[in-house]
Amino acid sequence: MHPMLNTAVKAARKAGAIINRASLDLDQLTVRSKQDRDYVSEVDQMAERAIIETLLDAYPNHGILAEESGTADAKNGEDYQWIIDPLDGTTNFLHGLPQYSVSIALKHKGQITQAVVYDPARNELFTATRGRGAMLNDRRIRASKRAKLSECLIGTGFPFRDFSFAEAYLNMFRDMMKATSGLRRPGSAALDLAYVACGRYDGFWEMHLKPWDLAAGSLIAQESGALVGNFLGDEGFLESGNIVAATPKIFGQMLQVIAPHLPPELKV
Repeated sequence: MHPMLNTAVKAARKAGAIINRASLDLDQLTVRSKQDRDYVSEVDQMAERAIIETLLDAYPNHGILAEESGTADAKNGEDYQWIIDPLDGTTNFLHGLPQYSVSIALKHKGQITQAVVYDPARNELFTATRGRGAMLNDRRIRASKRAKLSECLIGTGFPFRDFSFAEAYLNMFRDMMKATSGLRRPGSAALDLAYVACGRYDGFWEMHLKPWDLAAGSLIAQESGALVGNFLGDEGFLESGNIVAATPKIFGQMLQVIAPHLPPELKV
């Protein structure tokens, strides 16, 4: 395992231990609302602190982009930035629904090069190093080989922060529902992308996500042989937050279902 990935795994496991302990005493937690339907708990903040300490302990010059604490630029002009979501799926976590994850990615000179998505409830560790494939715990994982959208199980995420594109999304959802063998919406985009990587889903799409929701999961999906792009099938999904990830034969079929419902602003 690459030493930087090793450090990220250590950080993710520390965060996972904090999250698992807190899950036993949910009623003790302090929670505040960042904005409507977008919650942060003290667990998010404790987990994030543990991650950042572990990473900066090993790599004091690296930069940080983290959901709760924002951005700290790399010191001494290093080209490394860690992109962190300490608890992706906070709403699930706060309800005791065991579908959430820790997401840590390393960006080097503009490219994601290392990725960890850790599910502490199931003790499932998804990892990838660019060019080296993707793993679940100690086993190599690969995207599914399904070729017909009608036979596919597809993951998605409902809009919850910004409802300005709800209409476009519902139209995509309706058509995707008719075109596939099932849609699922468990509530952690990082895990959804990891599930594409190991073949539990054949594809996934969502709009208006943040970089820390996507950075790690997108590399894990790509390294498993899935295709990942924005709604036009291009790069740039980290910037736009609109993402499609799917096994190669399904990727284009999903884009075709989505295309008719794209308002001009979403054509990114």
